[in-house]
Amino acid sequence: MGEGGDGVMAKLGEICTVVSGSTPKTSVASYWDGSIKWITPAELNNESFYITDSVRHITEEGKEKTGLSSFPAGTVILSSRAPIGKTAIAGCEMCCNQGFKNLICSEKIYNEYLYFFLKSKTNYLNSLGRGATFKEISKTIVENIEVPLPDINQQKGIAEKFKKLEELISLRKQQLAKLDELIKARFVEMFGDPADNVNNLPASPMTAICQIIDGDRGKNYPKQEEFSDSGFCLFLNAKNVTVQGFSFENCTYITEEKDALLRNGKLCRGDVVLTTRGTIGNLAFYDTSVPYENIRINSGMVILRMNKQVVSEIFFIEQFKMQLDSIKNRIASGSAQPQLPISTMNKIEMILPPIELQNQFAAFVGRVDKQKQTVQQSLEKLELMKKALMQEYFG
Repeated sequence: MGEGGDGVMAKLGEICTVVSGSTPKTSVASYWDGSIKWITPAELNNESFYITDSVRHITEEGKEKTGLSSFPAGTVILSSRAPIGKTAIAGCEMCCNQGFKNLICSEKIYNEYLYFFLKSKTNYLNSLGRGATFKEISKTIVENIEVPLPDINQQKGIAEKFKKLEELISLRKQQLAKLDELIKARFVEMFGDPADNVNNLPASPMTAICQIIDGDRGKNYPKQEEFSDSGFCLFLNAKNVTVQGFSFENCTYITEEKDALLRNGKLCRGDVVLTTRGTIGNLAFYDTSVPYENIRINSGMVILRMNKQVVSEIFFIEQFKMQLDSIKNRIASGSAQPQLPISTMNKIEMILPPIELQNQFAAFVGRVDKQKQTVQQSLEKLELMKKALMQEYFG
């Protein structure tokens, strides 16, 4: 663990009171739907800061009979299991379930400073988790965590820096979302909503306008030990095909010899990759900007090879994204892992306006994408700056 500005470290148990919660019996109706806020870890996300309400509320009777005590506004909320390390600050008095170890701060530690400290320590907190079935951090473990403790004014200054960074990060994310909305709005303006095809444009099943190519799943499919961190052919994994397109942070490769043994499933420029298992409907376009010459798909995705005479790849991708919710609703959710089989793709109707109009739309998307790249780069710089500051202040 790192050291604070003046090298002073303190255990959380010495500067905070650690409190947990529990769940009133769900079978007793008179314990529920009261006016007391009662929070669970599922309600926190990476963006949570001040929390002022909860999904469910309990009654005074439920609180008393369960032996629950509330914690005051300003308490730093920390999830201690499933998952460990989600954090927020109580914006008002509330209670919680047993999935928390919350920190009521003394005058020695500023709650926003502690919030950012805990946010910087998610991995460390998870490494402290104990338990066979699911990991949990106990009250004692939390009380023994050491935190750098500069004087209170320094703590406030540090928290201010992080708040400014978080505001900028949030702003960049909003800008990206707005640019995505702009693309959707332009699509609807030019072609109408593809779900109901109000403009009566010609339409065709997805399978008629693109070849759907599966990977080689036979005896030559690479085994775990045949993957490496570098090599001749990039072998895509689920992390490489995201909602935003390709991401090459976590890459695995196979050798040229292995690649030669595999039959179908190799990308050509202009192909679109579609995830069909687990996370369904992520699309990535293998255009000239992708810096890999040899790429193969894994068994959780397919290659879509467009008939370029009738459909532009970019037009297809944006239309597919707009239809994604209705596509997901058609998929049988019975199986543990949702899948998008080719039989379902046969039923997905794609509208097909004249190719000149599709290309006009694709050019518009290209211009918006340039703006998105600029915003994305700025966002990445801010994220790096945040990481560096966390390292500097919290170790």
